[in-house]
Amino acid sequence: QVQLVESGGGLVQAGGSLRLSCAASGSIFRINAMGWYRRSPGKYQQRELVAVSISGGTTNYADSVKGRFTISVDKAKNTAYLQMNSLKPEDTAVYYCNVEEGILGLTIWGQGTKVTVSS
Repeated sequence: QVQLVESGGGLVQAGGSLRLSCAASGSIFRINAMGWYRRSPGKYQQRELVAVSISGGTTNYADSVKGRFTISVDKAKNTAYLQMNSLKPEDTAVYYCNVEEGILGLTIWGQGTKVTVSS
């Protein structure tokens, strides 16, 4: 079983930066992809893809964060990072780490870390 531990959320002023971390541990066979999603206030049924890093090096970003956010993965540590710069109030959300693991491509979610950007 794979567990995810997220950290790095908090309160920041608009224009500031935060770095989120997601460490995977447990019975890891192979990580196929690591990514970040977010759920904004009031959008209780919807998680928006923020960024994903696919094994092999491909990265994808939501249009709303391109040029501001950067995802990176330390494969040796099974840890993903999300560097968030030039934060905007609309980036306020709970950010969830997501990992696709193993031959079957099982999806694992982290517990979420809250990011609040004040104007």
